[in-house]
Amino acid sequence: MELSNLIKQLQNTNSYPHVVETTIKVIQTHISAIFLTGDYAYKIKKPVNFGFLDYSSMEKRQHFLNQELTMNQAIAPDIYLDVLPITIQNEQVKIGGEGEIIDYVLKMNQFPQDSLFINLFLAGKLEKHHLEELGKIVAEFHKKTKTDDYIRSFGDIEVIKKSIDENYEITDKYIGIIQTKEKYQETKNFTDSYFKLKQDYFRQRKQENKIRECHGDLHLKNICLWNNKIQLFDRIEFNEEFRYVDVMCDVAFTVMDLDARNRQDLSNIFLNTYLEHTGDWQGLQVLPVYLSRQAYVRAKVNSMILDDPNISQENHQKAQQEAKNYYHLAWKYTQQHQGKIIIMSGLSGSGKTTVAKYIAEKINGILIRSDAVRKHLGNVSLDETGNSELYSEEMNQKTYERLIKLGEIVAKEGFNLILDAKFDRHQLRKPVIEIAKKDNIFLTILSCYAPVEILSDRLSKRKGDISDATSDLLQQQKNNIQDFNEEEMSYVKKIDTTNNWKEQITEFFR
Repeated sequence: MELSNLIKQLQNTNSYPHVVETTIKVIQTHISAIFLTGDYAYKIKKPVNFGFLDYSSMEKRQHFLNQELTMNQAIAPDIYLDVLPITIQNEQVKIGGEGEIIDYVLKMNQFPQDSLFINLFLAGKLEKHHLEELGKIVAEFHKKTKTDDYIRSFGDIEVIKKSIDENYEITDKYIGIIQTKEKYQETKNFTDSYFKLKQDYFRQRKQENKIRECHGDLHLKNICLWNNKIQLFDRIEFNEEFRYVDVMCDVAFTVMDLDARNRQDLSNIFLNTYLEHTGDWQGLQVLPVYLSRQAYVRAKVNSMILDDPNISQENHQKAQQEAKNYYHLAWKYTQQHQGKIIIMSGLSGSGKTTVAKYIAEKINGILIRSDAVRKHLGNVSLDETGNSELYSEEMNQKTYERLIKLGEIVAKEGFNLILDAKFDRHQLRKPVIEIAKKDNIFLTILSCYAPVEILSDRLSKRKGDISDATSDLLQQQKNNIQDFNEEEMSYVKKIDTTNNWKEQITEFFR
């Protein structure tokens, strides 16, 4: 049966083995069609072959539907139910009926469309706490997902580059129609250069088991808030190269999707939460190339929609504009910038973390907290309270050494960097000042302060934070403080966190 006729038949309520809504809504992409019937959603795969994806035969479509079911039941068991045959008998098409099997369909529980992250976003209901929770969920997902020698082989530079080069080859025909030759070449030159000059980054990622069986398509349309929990769904099943990737490739898709919608504040919250919970700040060394790749993938997908005769003129025009926007974003990620370094300094409870998080959202900065670094070094969960050994002088030294080393790595890649710790002694501040001088990076030390009684009150009320600091440590911290010397004072700006502190730091956002 022709695809157009099958889609028409599956809009008939008599095709289903249960009561359905009067009007069946159809959602189409370039590779599938989804039928929303009320309680259940049904997905068919289109008989297409794009090279990187081959659904050309019924056997292949059945295989990949089963693959999709198995992979997604592991992360979203509430949604994925079964793969069923589509049959025809006496010219009547039925799902799970008697007669000749003409195709297969994936049956899913239907969740409200307004629970999709993309629709929450469009309705202005996607909030910061959602992105914080998502960052934790993705971090946990990556921690549990599998890796082995075969999966790690997809982390070889040749494999990654081949996948990216295929995107350029497929979209070559759209040059002059949707993107310019100049930006196409500049984007391609960036990725070519990245793989040539930064090979050690990719080798290290492979050695550290960062190549895993990921989601592969982690954007806002594949995340929902349903049954009171955030759920990831629609993992890539059709191409191993798309899901056997660096975890930062997965992260990049979500970051890119929010950036594309001009919400860097939300993408920043998601990214910083993920990094804090995984400790994978070194992943930022490969993030730029994956950000560009993911934007280019979305551009490619929207470009390919233009070739589908079953797509309406309205959707055709929408896809063309979105493709243009994504091509531009892919190019924009290739434009390198000089970042800045901000050191947060102050006693526990002084508000430095609150200020740091606010600044990070405003300048799209990478926030690295000593509390998180310390617990990762000590193999202590961020939610656990550390013992005395975690706060020994030896561990203090290791924590600052690691914090500063990570800061240097991140700053050299051109990110805006915020290092959040007490930084209460010269020997701790000096290495960061030297890094800034050596690499000619703009540096500021934000010294946060408040009366001791307020610090004590804040610490006594603190809940749900990774810091273990309590008010009984304040006197000891005060005794250890070394005032800023003359050289340091040239970088210092003092922030009274009890008095309109947001107005005191507006200069950093200009």
